[in-house]
Amino acid sequence: MGGNSPCASCKLLRRRCAKDCIFAPYFPSDDPHKFAIVHKVFGASNVSKMLQELPVQQRADAVSSLVYEANARVRDPVYGCVGAISFLQNQVSQLQMQLAVAQAEILCIQMQQEPMVPTPQLDQLEDDKSFLLQHNLLPHHHQYLNFANSSTNVIQDSLKRESIFGDMVS
Repeated sequence: MGGNSPCASCKLLRRRCAKDCIFAPYFPSDDPHKFAIVHKVFGASNVSKMLQELPVQQRADAVSSLVYEANARVRDPVYGCVGAISFLQNQVSQLQMQLAVAQAEILCIQMQQEPMVPTPQLDQLEDDKSFLLQHNLLPHHHQYLNFANSSTNVIQDSLKRESIFGDMVS
């Protein structure tokens, strides 16, 4: 800034703000807390070195990231912004699980409301399986023929599990 009002960093460090001050464009005098927190976490010298190594067009984004990380470090000195990211990832996982449970409940309700469609008898499935295996029509995929027998149990078992809300899903 040089001249009128020193930037926040020069004010905090109690030095004269030169015209080519590397902090002036990113730490204006009307927002002293922004530099104070970055200085407290990273140190003015380190921030100055980081900014000098970056191209001018990337410096504003770097300062924004430094301010965010410094605020996160003050709130959580051990994990910083990684703690916030981890918390949000866990929250997304829980919400995805709740969504899956809700979708399964909807499917179960829809299945209960639809009229029953006759399914092939178990003997007929076994006959079909024998025919396909005898004629080598499914030499490597015969394990998939057992899907019809177990799929109903899998759906019912998964719906019996306890939901996120603590009540039993039936």
